[in-house]
Formats: sequence, structure tokens, C-alpha cells
Amino acid sequence: MAVPARTCGASRPGPARPARPWPRRGPRPARPLLLLLPPLLLLPLLAARGASAYSFPQQHTMQHWARRLEQEIDGVMRIFGGVQQLREIYKDNRNLFEVQENEPQKLVEKVAGDIESLLDRKVQALKRLADAAENFQKAHRWQDNIKEEDIVYYDAKADAELDDPESEDVERGSKASTLRLDFVEDSNFKNKVNYSYTAVQIPTDIYKGSTVILNELNWTEALENVFTENRRQDPTLLWQVFGSATGVTRYYPATPWRAPKKIDLYDVRRRPWYIQGASSPKDMVIIVDVSGSVSGLTLKLMKTSVCEMLDTLSDDDYVNVASFNEKAQPVSCFTHLVQANVRNKKVFKEAVQGMVAKGTTGYKAGFEYAFDQLQNPNITRANCNKMIMMFTDGGEDRVQDVFEKYNWPNRTVRVFTFSVGQHNYDVTPLQWMACANKGYYFEIPSIGAIRINTQEYLDVLGRPMVLAGKEAKQVQWTNVYEDALGLGMVVTGTLPVFNLTQDGPGEKKNQLILGVMGIDVALNDIKRLTPNYTLGANGYVFAIDLNGYVLLHPNLKPQVSQVCGLEGGKPNEMGTPDFRPCLLQTTNFREPVTLDFLDAELEDENKEEIRRSMIDGNKGHKQIRTWVKSLDERYIDEVMRNYTWLPIRSTNYSLGLVLPPYSTFYLQANLSDQILQVKLPISKLKDFEFLLPSSFESEGHVFIAPREYCKDLNASDNNTEFLKNFIELMEKVTPDSKQCNNFLLHNLILDTGITQQLVERVWRDQDLNTYSLLAVFAATDGGITRIFPNKAAEDWTENPEPFNASFYRRSLDNRGYVFKPPHQDALLRPLELENDTVGILVSTAVELSLGGRTLRPAVVGVKLDLEAWAEKFKVLASNRTHQDQPQKCGPSSHCEMDCEVNNEDLLCVLIDDGGFLVLSNQNHQWDQVGRFFSEVDANLMLALYNNSFYTRKESYDYQAACAPQPPGNLGAAPRGIFVPTIADFLNLAWWTSAAAWSLFQQLLYGLIYHSWFQADPTEAEGNPEARESSCVMKQTQYYFGSVNASYNAIIDCGNCSRLFHAQRLTNTNLLFVVAEKPLCSQCEAGRLLQKETHCPADGPEQCELVQRPRYRRGPHICFDYNATEDTSDCGRGASFPPSLGILVSLQLLLLLGLPPRPQPQVHAQASHRP
Repeated sequence: MAVPARTCGASRPGPARPARPWPRRGPRPARPLLLLLPPLLLLPLLAARGASAYSFPQQHTMQHWARRLEQEIDGVMRIFGGVQQLREIYKDNRNLFEVQENEPQKLVEKVAGDIESLLDRKVQALKRLADAAENFQKAHRWQDNIKEEDIVYYDAKADAELDDPESEDVERGSKASTLRLDFVEDSNFKNKVNYSYTAVQIPTDIYKGSTVILNELNWTEALENVFTENRRQDPTLLWQVFGSATGVTRYYPATPWRAPKKIDLYDVRRRPWYIQGASSPKDMVIIVDVSGSVSGLTLKLMKTSVCEMLDTLSDDDYVNVASFNEKAQPVSCFTHLVQANVRNKKVFKEAVQGMVAKGTTGYKAGFEYAFDQLQNPNITRANCNKMIMMFTDGGEDRVQDVFEKYNWPNRTVRVFTFSVGQHNYDVTPLQWMACANKGYYFEIPSIGAIRINTQEYLDVLGRPMVLAGKEAKQVQWTNVYEDALGLGMVVTGTLPVFNLTQDGPGEKKNQLILGVMGIDVALNDIKRLTPNYTLGANGYVFAIDLNGYVLLHPNLKPQVSQVCGLEGGKPNEMGTPDFRPCLLQTTNFREPVTLDFLDAELEDENKEEIRRSMIDGNKGHKQIRTWVKSLDERYIDEVMRNYTWLPIRSTNYSLGLVLPPYSTFYLQANLSDQILQVKLPISKLKDFEFLLPSSFESEGHVFIAPREYCKDLNASDNNTEFLKNFIELMEKVTPDSKQCNNFLLHNLILDTGITQQLVERVWRDQDLNTYSLLAVFAATDGGITRIFPNKAAEDWTENPEPFNASFYRRSLDNRGYVFKPPHQDALLRPLELENDTVGILVSTAVELSLGGRTLRPAVVGVKLDLEAWAEKFKVLASNRTHQDQPQKCGPSSHCEMDCEVNNEDLLCVLIDDGGFLVLSNQNHQWDQVGRFFSEVDANLMLALYNNSFYTRKESYDYQAACAPQPPGNLGAAPRGIFVPTIADFLNLAWWTSAAAWSLFQQLLYGLIYHSWFQADPTEAEGNPEARESSCVMKQTQYYFGSVNASYNAIIDCGNCSRLFHAQRLTNTNLLFVVAEKPLCSQCEAGRLLQKETHCPADGPEQCELVQRPRYRRGPHICFDYNATEDTSDCGRGASFPPSLGILVSLQLLLLLGLPPRPQPQVHAQASHRP
């Protein structure tokens, strides 16, 4: 769609800015043009100018200029690029390599089988653990009088608590039962571990000395031997974890807990793997009482409770939230159940904060709304557990007629009721609602009760699973999430653990879930099973789950912020910062990584079809034309790709392979038998000497890709150091060493020799300065990047891994010469570059045809001297004659303007396919090369867009990390503290109610938790200044539109209209534009934006997206009903009014800093005692 230009004023432009002074170390040699010789033509052309003597150049003139530019670029690339010469070198060395074929179907079958085998070993370990846990607990004898000193275990948080003088356990002196262990560094765990013991983590808000916890610690100690035996059978096992329904986590091997700088709110029952393993998928409607009686503190408690409740839901669940008084209405824009993914839950949490209390309580309105939501047949849902969660301060109505109408006699919907705040209301109706509908009644009198009571409903949902027995003992695999112990991105296999004891006298079967057993698999371990370097730079393997979320994908880079690099928080391609030191910071690890396949790639109909087929467990193959982003996310290319996919058996995953047609074949070095039989170190091989720094001066500088060539090779982010480590290791290693990857190593040596021959045949005898070149280069699939001359390497900022270099990958996907101007921020650094200038990369792929098999094993190119080529550009786009005479144009004659003589009136630029400035005839624009052209000339760029020279594609990055927004301070009171009014103090009822007690209790928790009500969980689990939160960034890429021919147009901008001409340059990614300079200093044309921008509304409108949900399939099993379920245990709570004397005494205790000793929940003791 065309964007209209706005009318600009009639003011005249001011004087042009002076040309940027470019410092030099010495005189620059003459730079001849290939087509305009001799060099005399480069002298300035001074022609008489008159206002009426010059006209805008004709179209055929500008087409002539374009042809000269095309010929000049092609001539330089033919001489210096060495494409043809490199082809001949490969053919001359044909005996040193073989051409191998990637067979997609065989590749995906092999990788899927390897992944299946890897996960199956973890499944067997899980089953051994779950069976052992059930037997240990069944044999355990409950001890009422158990004491802390009776239990010896390693408390994973002990060291952190010992360092904290305010720690509760230190004050109580309860360290006698805690083991002190020694640890050794283990690279597999990225941590210090002890393989002889397990570690125990107990949530901060659970009292370690309670009878329930001590009995749990007692019987789970026996798991230590099973953990150890599992590791003996499978040394590749990572974390083995038992998450108990009591909140205790026992994991192996032992390692100290990664204690945050603030309060530790980790609770295993809120981890995504535990939630998935502890119950079947859920359809949940949360209704919140916002009648007038819900005021101040109680309403805040409700808001926090709802947010905590949302955190117990996973991507397999569906939810909606509504508020009610006389009428019910959704709190957000969601009018029906939506998937409980991170983005939707964020919308709910923000909407809940806007709830206001008013009106009278109407339970009927709330429950009717909830039942209607659950009975809506026209929406996507979990179709398993159905439940209503009601938060209220109390009421008299039991709404029995509503339950009779919607839920009885089958009671397919469970009702959970929550009495929130301290009040004098009779809670019997709330208890009755829960008990009459297979639910549970909870009380949340204060902050401390929120977390425990918003997650214990999972015990109720687990009853049908326990009663189903072996049928429910099925391993489930999670989607990707961040490991809390620092392992990085993992998936977890989960298996529920059931209580097999008899519950009371007789044969009554226990229906409690004991917890969930989990075993982690690092994402990197799965990636190692996939081919990488044989697929080429643009081929890759990916995998998705039943939700369409990616398990593997090169674009899966979840929520790790990097405070460094170029604009938008991205580092440059060398992986080094331009201005600030790099700090890798993981954002909120509580958030699962839910990147949809259609968000990892650019969505289209073909990919929707592929995604659906993979979710359905089918296999297939399809060649499609699609769009891909460049690595730096500044460009977008239309490419051809082959997709092949099949399911991974015994899992919820499906595997896919993507190959460009030119990656069907690849080279494999075949070093001769004679060389291999020598058994000498690799450093003695013929071509190895060209890797040595001593050869760089004559053969050019070599960067080697930082790949895992050998197991003992020390990695380094500094390529010079990495090369040094590599050379030292090669002094000891033979070519057929078992510790090395022979494919990678031999291909590296092969490409070292091939690129050296390019230096010898082409580059060494050429004078680069004569043709305005800073460097020539070649990069290969084998991992070699050779830069000539050696001194040019000082200014080389591209990634030493060719597969991670934007120029390399784009050159493979595009025909012809690909120009890459420096990133705009690169010019903000001090100009301490080679020859004191800036370079523009021009690259092209080398295509080989060997025996009818086509492949692209290398990319070659040149680096242009920006300043010299800007001057050359002016001359090529000028009216100089064949006789090399400057154009004469007197006052009475009529002449066409050109880009050299008339640069004060005529703007001439080269813009690349992404809309970035490459060259300009305006000296003052040289420091803007690499900028999006709208930032240089918004009026002209808008016209190019409106005339279809450019079009754009918008997409969203759901993995971005954004700095936290500073909180606003609306008053002098601390955040989150309820401040009573004068009327409250004068009202005796306020004091005799528990509001005063809640006020003091909240003050205590506020001191500990730092305003829990409003703080993000990440703030509680880390430094808020260092942490960033996940956010959505909008990305816009521009690319060439449908216009290919030469084109003249007028920019009608009132009285400052402009003529312009634009034409694509053949065999390049450049657009040649000639335009009149604007006749006004300011033009109010709309500015096109390319820069990545933050989406405050969380990306594309969520309310619209949920109306067209993407295809997904939930787990194929559901356990939401069992005829033998005993629903008599449905919650109980105290209904006595608080005593004023007790309140005053407790307040005094709080003020004296003597908190009462925490006691376990009454129902928790009853639930877990056999």
C-alpha cells in the first residue's frame, strides 16, 4: 500500500555541509577506472554553470550511466574476485576430495532414530526411579515425633543461608543435620557437583522442621542409591530430580543451589515440567468477586492470587478470567477460553490489575458466566479437566440452582473456592460449593498463604491419575525451558509418582500423587545428534512438539539478553562488543520457551501445511519458495527450500530437515593414503604451513572457524588465540586421530591449500590500491576465511565462522554480486581503520558443476574503499565524452546535469536491496553509508516505496529481552503497603477485624519480599537492575518490489516537487537513484521505519490472534474422571471471628521482631500421612 507524502514548505535549503575530512597516513595513489582511461579523467571537471543551462538528465542518459556502473563492478569482480580461477583450482585438485550427497529422507530417519534412542535411555531411568520411589514410600513408617536432628541431608541452600546473617535457619540454629560437602567442577553440568550425594531444596515459604517435610526427607533419602545406579548404567544422564507434592526437591548429583541476590521463590511445583507431569490438561475459568465489600488489601490479595494461579498453567491448558458483582464480564479482551501461553497470561495479569471493587455480590452471575465459557463448543480447548476457580471475600448464596442446571448430576466441572482476606463472613457456603462439585475450599488470609493455596488444587486433579494406576504412568516430554541450575536450555521427561499406601482402614486406595520424577536432557546434547556442517550454511534440522513449538531450530535463541553490540542489543558478527562489555543475562527462567515454528520462520501457507502435517505425526517432503531473514535481520531474501519431515517415535516431537537445492551435495576431503600412512603430526602436512601466522604476510591472513575439530582443542572467542591453540594441538595429532573429527579437520586442511592457490594465481600479483580495493577475500564451507593482504585483517569484523556470517549466507542465496555496507553504528567508532577509510563488502558465491552435480562450496569478494569509490561513482555517472573532454555548457546552451558537476543540485545514490545507503555523490553523506535510506532522505525513500521499487515485510521477534520499566512512585508510602484512612482508624470494626492483622503481617512480608504485590517474579529471583524480561519486538525488512525496469517519476510535494529516476543494476543487489535535491529544507513526508521497535502491546494484537488460533493437538490421554474417586476431602477452614486481644498481642510480637513459628497446613498433614 502506498504511503502518501505530505506537503512540505517552500523554504530554500541552506548551504551544503562541508565534506567530511578523512585523515590520511600518506597520499592516496591514483585509482583508474576500467572503462574510463587514462587517469587524467579523474581530475575535477570545472564547467561554467548557469541556472538555466542544465536540465534533469534524460532517461536514456541515466540508463547509460547504469550500464557503466554495471560494467565497472563486473570488471573489478572478474579480475579480483577470482570466481573462475577458483573453479579451476577446485577442478585441478579433484583428486583431493569427493562429492557426497545429502539424502533428506535417510538423514531425517537417522537423526530421528538417534534422538529416539537418546530419550529412550532416559525413559528407562525414569521408570526405575518412579517405581523405586513408590515402593520406598509404601514401605516407609510415618513418624509423628520425628525431629530435625534425626534427619541428615545436604541442604542445597545451606551455604547461601550461612552467608546471610538474616537467614531464618541461622537464627534458629538448625544446621546440625546439614551435611557439608566437597564439590568438583563438571563441564557436563556446567557446575560443581558431588556424585556421592543428593541435594535437597525446600521453598523459602515452607518450614523445614514440619513433620510432613521431615518424613518426606526421611523416605526420599533412599532414592540416592537409585540415582547413583542410573548414572552407572548411563553416564550421560544429567539432572535426576524428584519433585514432591510437599514442595521438597531432591536432585542428583548434589550441587549448591544457585541462590539469587533477593528472596528465593523457587518452588518445584510451579516448574513447567512438574505441572505437566502432575495432571492432565485443564480448561479453567477464574472468576473474581469485585463487589464493594472487596476493598483495599483484600482486592490486592485477590489480584496477586489470580496472577499466581495463572503461573500454575502450562501451554497444554486453556483459561479465561472474569470479574463479577451484579454482572460478570471478562477482565481482558479475551471473550472465551484461550491457550495459557506466556503472552496470553501476560495479558491477563495486566488486565487483572485494573479491577475495581464496586456493586453487590452476585455469585449467580459469576458462575453462569463460567459455565457458559466451559460449555462453548465452538472454540479450541483442552477438553480434559474442567474447573472454576472463584476468589471472594465471602457471601451467603450457595447458587444451588446454577449447579443443578449446569453441573449436576455428572459434576463434570470441579469448583474450587478461595476465601480471601480476614473477615467475619460465614465460609460454610464456600465450603459447600467446593464439596458439592468435586473441588476444594482454600483460605488466603494473607500474603503468605497465596503461593501454597493457589497450587494445591493440583493434588485434587491428580486423583484420577493415581486411581488409573499403570495406565496413567506415561512419560511426557516438555517443551524447551531454562534449567534453574544453570544447565541452559533443556527438555525434561516426566513421570508421575503415586501413593500406593492404603488410606485408612479397609481396602480404600490412596488417591494422592506423591510428586513427579524428572530427568533433564540438554538441548545441546540433542543438537549433537544432528548433521551441521554437511548441510551447508543455510541447511538445518528442526523439531516441533504437539503445540507447534520448536524444540530445535537455528532461530531458537530464547530470552538471553546481551548488553552489548550494535543497535537493538545485537553484537556484531565477530561476536565482540562495539561500545560496552558483553554480559549474558538470562531473563525470567520461570517462563517456558514457547516459540512457534511459524514465528521462528517467516509464516506462509506452505509452512502452515508442513506444521500441521508434523503435528499430526505424518511424514512428508515438499519444495517451497519462501522468505528468509539474514543473520543480522536487516535483509530478507526469497529462496527455494526443500522440507522433509517425520515423527520421532515414542515422543511428542516431529523432526524436520531444510535444505537449499545447492546443498544437495557437499565436498568431503580425501587426503591420499600416502599422507595418512605417514603417521606424522598434522602440522607436517603440505598445506598446513599456510595456516601458520608466519605465512600471513605473503599468503594473506587466515581466520579459522571456531569448530570442535578435536576433543582436546581449547575454545576461545578470540580467533587469534583459537588458531594458536589449534596449531599447538596439531603438533601432537595425526591426521587419523580418534580424538578428532576427521571430516572437519581434513576439509579445513583442504580449503587452506585451495585458498592459498587463489592467492598465488590471482591476488598476489595485483595492485589492489590501483583499483580502490582495501582487501580481497575468500570464505569456504570448510571453515577458512582468507583475507589479502594481511594488514586488511585488522579491519575484518565479519564472523570467522562462515556459516554465521551474513555476507556468506546471503551470497549463497543470491545470484550475482551482493553489496554489504557497514552497519550504521560502525561509523560512530574512531576511524582507526586500514587506510583510514571505511570498506564496503562485495561478495558472490562460487558455483561448481562436477559430473552433473552442482554445489556452492565457497564465497569470494572484495572490499571497496568507500571514499575512492564514491569519487569513482561520480565520474561513472557523469557526462564525460569518449574524447575525455569535460562537458562545455554555456549560458545560452542546454545541457543535462550529471552526478559529478552538478552534485549541488543533483542527488545520486546507490541503495541496496534492504534500503541501506551504499554510495552517494554527496560528500556529507559518506558518514551515513549503511544507514536506512529513509534516515538520509525520507521523502525520496517514501517515493521509492510508493512506486513499488521497495516493499516490506513485518514480523515479530518473540524472543527479545527488554530492560525493565522503572516503577512509578505515586506517593510516599512504600509500594504494596495498604495505607488505612482516618475513617479506618476511627472505625472500631476495622480494628476488630483482621484487616489490622493483615496490615502488620503484610508489613513483615513486605520487608522480606520487597512489595510482592507489584514486583515481577524475576526481581525476587535476581537483581532487577541486571535482569531483563521477555518482550516482543517488531521487525521490518525491505526488499526489492516488482519494478525491474528503468523508471522516471515526480515526487509531488507541493511547491517543492522533485524529479527522480531509479533503475536496478543488473547482477547486483543495488538500486541506482538520481533525483533533484529537495527545494525545501524540511519536508513533512512520512518517514519509513526499519529499526526494530518494542511492541508495548506484546506484538500483534493478542485479542485478534486468539480469534484465529493456530492448529495444535493436546496430549492423547486424559485423566479427569474416575468412578472410585473419594471427594469427601474437600477443604476446611476456621470460621471463628478474630480476638482483639490476640490481634494486639501478635502485633506486639511482630513489632518486636519475633515472628511465630510457622506450622504446616492442617490439610497437608492429613493428606500426606498414611
